[in-house]
Amino acid sequence: MRTGAEEAAQAALNAGVRLFQYRNKSGTRRAIYDACLRLAVLLKRSGAVFIVNDHADIAMAVAADGVHLGQDDLPAEAARSFMGSGKIIGVSTHSIAQALAAQSAGADYVGFGPLFTTTTKSAGPHQGIENLRKVREAVTLPVLAIGGINGGNLDDVLRAGADGVAVISAVLAAPDLYEAARSMVDRVQRTLIS
Repeated sequence: MRTGAEEAAQAALNAGVRLFQYRNKSGTRRAIYDACLRLAVLLKRSGAVFIVNDHADIAMAVAADGVHLGQDDLPAEAARSFMGSGKIIGVSTHSIAQALAAQSAGADYVGFGPLFTTTTKSAGPHQGIENLRKVREAVTLPVLAIGGINGGNLDDVLRAGADGVAVISAVLAAPDLYEAARSMVDRVQRTLIS
């Protein structure tokens, strides 16, 4: 029997999503491991990229493609020495200085935000589109925009230079998860390709 995370991942896969991050801030480490193990099997079989939030050890234990680290997590340098060069390391950043530090530390991409107010995560004041533009100009790494991104602001975020977006509520809270994900994928592809 599939869990809610697996069902959501399958619907998003069907809609064309190819990069997934599992984020669980309240579960036990064992529950996070169990969920990640099931997701790793599903996503690997589908050819998608799977990133585990916060836990480099769990990412390695389930053979995920990488880890996404917050400012209070294991430093990117330590994660790199532990995980090796073949794994993806992303770092959440909230300023140009943090984005540059993540780049210097060997991150493969930076998440920048929160761009807008979000109920999913408390990461300080929203950064807005103009700060996203500044970060895009400051770093050479891919920049994924995070925080409060939805259908109403997606195009502005992409035009400001984001290489991709991380969304939770805009898809998971939608009446039809597949349709919400499909619409976002289509719009991202149209904007980034044009």
